[in-house]
Amino acid sequence: MNRLSTAFFGAAVLYALVGMCLGIWMGASGDHTLSPVHAHINLLGWASLALMGAFYGLAGDRAPQRLGWVNFGVSNLGNILSLPLLAMLLLGDTRVLPAMAVGELLMVAGMALFAVSIFMVALKRPTIGAA
Repeated sequence: MNRLSTAFFGAAVLYALVGMCLGIWMGASGDHTLSPVHAHINLLGWASLALMGAFYGLAGDRAPQRLGWVNFGVSNLGNILSLPLLAMLLLGDTRVLPAMAVGELLMVAGMALFAVSIFMVALKRPTIGAA
């Protein structure tokens, strides 16, 4: 597994742990106000980043490494910005909406960068001996 793939998996597992802790807290307290945050952490943090890590690991040297690192940074920045702000919004603070929109745009940009990476790999000619 290359460094980029390892970074994606490392971040993904941290999101998974945060999501699990939030789920346990909500279950123990009976307060499920933050369930959308829990869902976003698990989907956009754990699942999406793990899938990205799997792609970059499987694609290996064929994957665009610089673009992959930008993908990693933008995706994480979007999550780190948006997820706490979503919690604040759900708790009634509407002042966070402009900053939250920036974070959400970063998350979309991260997924768009991932799409570009996939298509760059798909359009490359296979090397001799590649399956």
